[in-house]
Amino acid sequence: MRTRIHGVRVFDGERGAGVQDVVLEDDLVVAVCAPGAAGAADVEVDGRGRTLLPGLIDAHTHVFDGSLAEALRHGVTTELDMFCLPRPLARHRQLAAERDDVADLRSAGLLATAPGGHPTQLIAALTGTLLDPAEVTEIDFVTDPERAADFVEARLAEGSDFLKLVIDDGTVHGTDLPVLSPAVAGALTSAARAAGLRVIAHAVTAADVVTALDAGVDGLAHVWADLAPHDPASVRLARCVRDQGVFVVSTLAYFEAVDAQGSGAASCVPPGRYPAAVGALRALRGAGVPLLAGTDATPFAPAHGSGLHRELALLTQHGGLRPEEALAAATALPAHHFGLADRGRIAPGLRADLLLVEGDPTEEVSALGAVVDVWRRGRRQAR
Repeated sequence: MRTRIHGVRVFDGERGAGVQDVVLEDDLVVAVCAPGAAGAADVEVDGRGRTLLPGLIDAHTHVFDGSLAEALRHGVTTELDMFCLPRPLARHRQLAAERDDVADLRSAGLLATAPGGHPTQLIAALTGTLLDPAEVTEIDFVTDPERAADFVEARLAEGSDFLKLVIDDGTVHGTDLPVLSPAVAGALTSAARAAGLRVIAHAVTAADVVTALDAGVDGLAHVWADLAPHDPASVRLARCVRDQGVFVVSTLAYFEAVDAQGSGAASCVPPGRYPAAVGALRALRGAGVPLLAGTDATPFAPAHGSGLHRELALLTQHGGLRPEEALAAATALPAHHFGLADRGRIAPGLRADLLLVEGDPTEEVSALGAVVDVWRRGRRQAR
């Protein structure tokens, strides 16, 4: 099947590429060319007045039943899941592999935390409702550096695509939580690197971020949220993040949702942290740190799919990003930093994971809400 989307404004994942024809064959993009240059196709899609983007990538989610379908309806064609229990993860992986009416999935699987550490308090609150008590018993913990290699080997056996560490002493929650020691965090990072896995750290205070950087992680799953918006310490920390080549996932929509709704069963932090999160993000952008758009979507808030649209709006309205920067943060940048070389851009030979919207999101990202069509692996989704 050959499809031509003709006369469409293209955002290629990095920048606006003008008005083009984009041709798909089966599951791949095969041509991006001047209007009319590609000839006719089996299916013609009118792109006039519309914008074609790579399918969006949410760089921080938590997948439950129904999440991947909801994400795809909003043009999120890939979700990067930051924690999922083994049996549900196997079910979600099979769904994403066999069907094209749900988003694709990459996952950390079980995260690494100390016994009794974050997020065990959230797991306890959700057990019996969203989590099966039998599945919860499968959670594993890391107690000393000598266990690091075994923990990573177990995650590889479960099919984890990357490793997530939790470095959270409870300060931002107003409590005291067991936390991975610097030695354990470093050993886990070394073991994951030796196994070819990227390492992402949950750290929501400046002190925890320093521990994560000392461990040598590749990315941070959140911005920090304990420093005042214009605190010089935030600028200094952002420069340290940049100098170590670490990327950061934004999750402003998560902090906004917590402030709007208050603490709940799935809350990592108490309300009132959104201004600090925005300040941290602005410091990171000023330092030139790669910023990836992620939501921390759950069955609560932010929502899968639409939550990423909100994230991009917050990145432009409050975070200081230009629309094209925000769009790259949800397409080419997460694909690059998570090693997804087959997606995140519109170019010949890449996957036909695509989003067509009315208007021009490179001028105003709210245009993403006007979804016209979504393709996943070249299959046009019913609207």
